[in-house]
Amino acid sequence: MFDSPAEMARLVEDSHLDVTADTVLVLRNAGPVGAPGMPEWGALPIPKKLLAQGVRDMVRLCDGRMSGTHYGTCVLHIAPEAAVGGPLALLKTGDMVALDAEAGRIDMLVDEAELARRRAAWKPAPTYARSYAALYQHHVSQADKGCDFDFLSAPGIVPEPPIF
Repeated sequence: MFDSPAEMARLVEDSHLDVTADTVLVLRNAGPVGAPGMPEWGALPIPKKLLAQGVRDMVRLCDGRMSGTHYGTCVLHIAPEAAVGGPLALLKTGDMVALDAEAGRIDMLVDEAELARRRAAWKPAPTYARSYAALYQHHVSQADKGCDFDFLSAPGIVPEPPIF
């Protein structure tokens, strides 16, 4: 579990990182609010110690995005993102995760009572108080809704495109 790209970059090279080929790597706080702006941070590398063992793919999850030039088993644009209380916000290192790509599901295999405790203790990510970044963080929709400003979807704000 990585909470930022800086943390990931620092730890993914650590030979003592507690990972195996069956580990699911997670980068959270890379979405539209958490980053902010949803930069291309979703290209989670395979840890150096696993590469040395010949591992060339593993499941990687992120609430951000990446370019189309990556490889392997990556699930991106997880929404709602961790910064606003989405499911990755409640995930902890050591939790079991089930991925069913065909059904489009990722499930945390964590007891509901434990998830309720985590949800109660969760605090929103800090956001900017002023500036364009504040406007963006407070009004951007989640990845599954297109990362658009909520005020642009109000009737009359953006004219309908012409019909040809």
